[in-house]
Amino acid sequence: MQSDVPLPTFEMKITRIFAHRVELPLREGSYKWSGGKSVSVFDSTIVGVETDTGLIGHGEVCPLGPFYLPAYAEGVRAGLRELGPHLLGEDPCQLTRLNRTMDAALKGHPSVKSGIDIACWDLLGQATGLPVCVLMGGRFGESVRLYRAISQEDPEIMARKVAGYRAEGYTRFQLKVGGDPDVDIERIRAVRAILDPTDRLVADANTGWTQHEALRVVRAVRDLDVYIEQPCLTYEECLAVRRHTDHPFVLDENVDSLDVLLRARADLAMDVVNLKISKLGGLTKTRQARDLCVSMGIAMTLEDSWGGDIITAAIAHLAHSTPEEFRFTSTDFNSYVTVSTAEGAPRRENGFMSAGTAPGLGIRPRPEVLGPRVVDVF
Repeated sequence: MQSDVPLPTFEMKITRIFAHRVELPLREGSYKWSGGKSVSVFDSTIVGVETDTGLIGHGEVCPLGPFYLPAYAEGVRAGLRELGPHLLGEDPCQLTRLNRTMDAALKGHPSVKSGIDIACWDLLGQATGLPVCVLMGGRFGESVRLYRAISQEDPEIMARKVAGYRAEGYTRFQLKVGGDPDVDIERIRAVRAILDPTDRLVADANTGWTQHEALRVVRAVRDLDVYIEQPCLTYEECLAVRRHTDHPFVLDENVDSLDVLLRARADLAMDVVNLKISKLGGLTKTRQARDLCVSMGIAMTLEDSWGGDIITAAIAHLAHSTPEEFRFTSTDFNSYVTVSTAEGAPRRENGFMSAGTAPGLGIRPRPEVLGPRVVDVF
């Protein structure tokens, strides 16, 4: 029997894609990790997608400098100028189709596509009157547990910082190691000594150890409760270390596609995987990877490379739409920086955050902070 009730329609067309460049200084002054890498001010790109209905969605892309992943801030903006014209006239609510269009028009460069995809999820939420987390599968739980990344310093300084953040309610800590193995062993021991048994500690080498160095470290801390994250540069080296340790194991930088994710699952190469939104190309593809991990029983850290209020909102919605038993942790990047780019973004409370209940991402960009447009395609 055919219903006489008209179906709702959310059809709209992209009429403009624009971007702003925003500098995000760190509250702690600098952020240091393996190989002597450091950043003090993050170069973030706020992406806007405007439609013929008057609705505007927003996304954000903020690479961790040009020396972390194959992405850099000015490259994102150059890519938007190249990709943008191909998307004018497209329906932003048809997200699978839109992503296929982006992949056909620009091979690779997932970080360029990520901000557009996030903005289109924001538009879909605004058009339907629903939060992004509901559209991505539903809201699981009341809040999302956060980790705190601890910049690479002397062992006693790192331990002192962990104690301070623990007093603020954090129970998950990502310790930046990947330097001198002997010092890293001291770092891990100093921090683990001040934590409760229920706290989780991750020693994140960010690819900084060679294979023999990683093996030395995991053997030296075999008596401690610590997760080992991405110890070496290549997948094969990480797998070799994994096979020689009983510690729970996390993969991050190597997992940039479903192919690698499936290979890692087949090799039993990890217990937890970090899914970064911009590394995979946006919320659409990250949700696909997330759902695959849930079906395979793999826990996840749901996050991105860096960012401010808008990417924090996107992370919160992705995490909140993930069943709690598979959420290892997430992060609130907007608490690390001194500049707020949007109203309505999630704020941490006692080591947790919650996705908003307003339509879309639930954020309202601050024009006085964003400044002039540096990309404008129409």
